[in-house]
Amino acid sequence: MNVPTTSADHSPVAVLFDIDGTLVDSNYAHVSAWMQAFVAAGHPVDAWRIHRVIGMDSSMLLAELLGDDADRFGDEVKERHQEYYADAAPLLHVLNGARELLRDLAERGARVVLATSAPQDELARLRDLLDVEEVISAVTSSEDVETAKPRPDVLRVALDKGGVTAERSVMVGDAVWDAEASKQAGIAFVGVLTGGISAAELEDAGADEVWTSVADLHAHLDDSVLGRLLR
Repeated sequence: MNVPTTSADHSPVAVLFDIDGTLVDSNYAHVSAWMQAFVAAGHPVDAWRIHRVIGMDSSMLLAELLGDDADRFGDEVKERHQEYYADAAPLLHVLNGARELLRDLAERGARVVLATSAPQDELARLRDLLDVEEVISAVTSSEDVETAKPRPDVLRVALDKGGVTAERSVMVGDAVWDAEASKQAGIAFVGVLTGGISAAELEDAGADEVWTSVADLHAHLDDSVLGRLLR
């Protein structure tokens, strides 16, 4: 378990957030967009297999789902996914309690960092939806790393941009890839179920605790890993 340093240390505290499936209800829009992209490329993939790898680095996702055909179909599928996902933009919405949690954390003195590897166009759409720019201290994107989660690179960039240490940070996310990346980066990880992954799987991947949603986490903030870090 990665236990963040608390009371005796007065250096800055940060809470790193995944966005897709954690703050914004977008995972199933991604599943649909990938499904359509695979069909359009002439290589259909079952929805359940796609959902299992949502949140993984796109190159790894394509290798996992296409196997030896990744080199042949990967670029076309990735491009078509971006098109279909853009079409799904009206379906996206901020998950209940997300804005309230981010604002509360900022008011308590935490640095709120959006730790994502989303492309700039997707990230801009997500940030517009969140509409909490005034409380965000730093943001990462696909431009910051060559390989995304489960590699820890994007979280290390997030720490650098936030001006904080791993020991004084907590990551909040919905995928096993978030948990694995956090573990490698030495950051405590709090999981939520809004991405469609079970508590057992998140815990097996290294989650220090799991909540139903960010609204549930906010309701129990003082009793959570985040609350203990902020004392």
